[in-house]
Amino acid sequence: METKNYKNKSNKCSKLLWMLVMCVAGILINMGGAELADILHLPMFLDTVGTVLTAGLGGYLPGVTVGLLSNIIKAVISDSASIYYGFINVLIAVITAFFVQKGYMKKLYMIFAYVITLSLIGGVISAIITWFLYGFAGEGISVPVVNYLYNNGTFNRFQAQLLADFMIDMADKAVTVIILIIVLQLVPDKVKDKLRIDGWKQTPLSKEARAAARKTESRTMSVRTKILLLLMSACFLIAAASTVISFILYRNSTIEDHIKLGEGVAYLAGSVIDADRVDEYIELGEAADGYLYTEQRLYNIKDSSYDIEYIYVYKIMEDGCHVVFDLDTADLEGSEPGDIVEFDEAFSEYLPALLAGEAIEPIISDETYGWLLTVYQPVYDSNGVCQCYAAIDISMDQLRENQHSFFAKLIALFLGFFIFVLTVGLWLAEFNIIYPVNTMALSASSFAYNSDEARTESVDRIRELDIHTGDEIENLYYALVKTSEDSVKYVADIQEQTEAISKMQNGLIMVLADLVESRDKCTGDHVRKTAAYAKIIMNKMKEEGIYADQLTDEFISDVEHSAPLHDIGKIKVSDVILNKPGRLTDEEFVEMKKHTTAGEDIIDKAIEIVPDTGYLNEAKNLATYHHEKWDGSGYPKGLVGEEIPLSARIMAVADVFDALVSNRSYKKGFPFEKAMDIIREGVGTHFDPNVAKAFLDAEDEVRAIAEKFGKEYDNN
Repeated sequence: METKNYKNKSNKCSKLLWMLVMCVAGILINMGGAELADILHLPMFLDTVGTVLTAGLGGYLPGVTVGLLSNIIKAVISDSASIYYGFINVLIAVITAFFVQKGYMKKLYMIFAYVITLSLIGGVISAIITWFLYGFAGEGISVPVVNYLYNNGTFNRFQAQLLADFMIDMADKAVTVIILIIVLQLVPDKVKDKLRIDGWKQTPLSKEARAAARKTESRTMSVRTKILLLLMSACFLIAAASTVISFILYRNSTIEDHIKLGEGVAYLAGSVIDADRVDEYIELGEAADGYLYTEQRLYNIKDSSYDIEYIYVYKIMEDGCHVVFDLDTADLEGSEPGDIVEFDEAFSEYLPALLAGEAIEPIISDETYGWLLTVYQPVYDSNGVCQCYAAIDISMDQLRENQHSFFAKLIALFLGFFIFVLTVGLWLAEFNIIYPVNTMALSASSFAYNSDEARTESVDRIRELDIHTGDEIENLYYALVKTSEDSVKYVADIQEQTEAISKMQNGLIMVLADLVESRDKCTGDHVRKTAAYAKIIMNKMKEEGIYADQLTDEFISDVEHSAPLHDIGKIKVSDVILNKPGRLTDEEFVEMKKHTTAGEDIIDKAIEIVPDTGYLNEAKNLATYHHEKWDGSGYPKGLVGEEIPLSARIMAVADVFDALVSNRSYKKGFPFEKAMDIIREGVGTHFDPNVAKAFLDAEDEVRAIAEKFGKEYDNN
């Protein structure tokens, strides 16, 4: 056990080391390929070559690891936006591992489908992410193609971006796939097996055994599906909660930043206004002394930040907002001094405070002038009276765009880690749960009990699984091994006892038959010979395919062992009739015929004591119906054809033949050939044609039995 554990730990360390080496190599190839393409100004990226090679040689786990880490490292070193494209690299790893492990890379049309799939992922999906994050691309190797397609007038900007990125990525992925195919051809199979990162917690399965373990049926839902749903649900819920929380925090933080900006700008704007001259500014406007100077200072304040949409100064009165200053913008000309602007509905609840010259909280509105954050700063005169308000409108449209971009980034990040976690989770579940459980189930369901060799092989097959997950599944495995071994021992013990009981049963049957036979001084070894003939008939019929559906091994055994009881009813026949040296009278023959129904009654009582015993059922059929005839002229019930149980039709031939060839006190036995002719003559009348044919076809074997018992009889 310690040797196995040491071996398992050694293999595990070796696999981890290989995985580490492959991951490092894959990341370096990705970064080196991208750098080479940039230096040579190639119209492609070459930044997924390492991912594809790692996934193709190592499988899912190292592939997705390289895919995600490559983009994270690139984001840290040079391009922070690379992290948002990480899920594309991860998805490429999953697709590659799938195609390689399914053997699709050996078929040309599947290789083409693989290239198209990678191009759709790397080109189209990447273009969609870029569009959501940054809008229409203004730089990159696809720009000339995009501009050409867009300027041609056939496509809009979005369509041009998608098509251009797909075309360029098609070339990139074609080169990448060619490199993968060359590597797969050059690397020997032994090296591929060593590079393949499998997490076996048992004896590794062959490709066929893997397929069998995957195809196990379940009543409702497989463990694999449940784990997949659990991982997806957990990842989705965590990601959804994280995204919503992050989005809310980002939005609130941005709004707070805008409020601080607005309050600062409003305070600054209010500080440049001479509140004692507000009425003069309203009345004279630009003609007022210092008006234009103050207005220019306000313009300077407005130009200090891109986010400042409007700056205006109002004197709030009952009839409306009296314009003191209203700066022009590129899209909207400001109102003239003295103009009265109606109150915006968004400010209706703040109107009493504004009329009273009080400070109010910043207001966010989305009405006439768009989505704006408005900050009102009271401007006081030398007497401390509020004469007007310096108002700043901060545009929130950029916030909306930033929110969309932020949300897109969150989704992109989520997808990358989602696919990574899902792949790793399924990989771990596959080797730690699914394969161990399914192989145990398959081994248990295919356990064979039909022979000592089969039972031993079945136990060995379970032992060879060598499941070592180190958890409850390993405990279950060892419990299964112990149960299997105990079951085999128990079956062996039961089999020995059954054989002993069977021998005792057969011995008792023969003793009982001998008791009956000892009363009939004419029968000799009749019960033994008829049993032997019956067995010959059944074996020949099975060989020739006659009544194949009925002639099971169990049926043959039951008939053979119960055959000696076919005359058990004679125990109730008078010795006078049973041993009469001459022919029986009609009345005596009627009494003799009753041995069939007497045998039925005797065995019925035995069946009541030991129900569900196959050999007793056949013994009853033999005892009751062995004097029935095929044409219906027999007794006790005059059954016709296949109404007569098969075992009784077999015994009819064996019984008559032995009576013909055996010596009796009242007659001498017929020669063998004569007896066979009589049997032949009875085909279709006395005997079932198929049964009689099998008996006649086995003439040599029948003769051997007749001669054997004849010699024994003569010697006695």
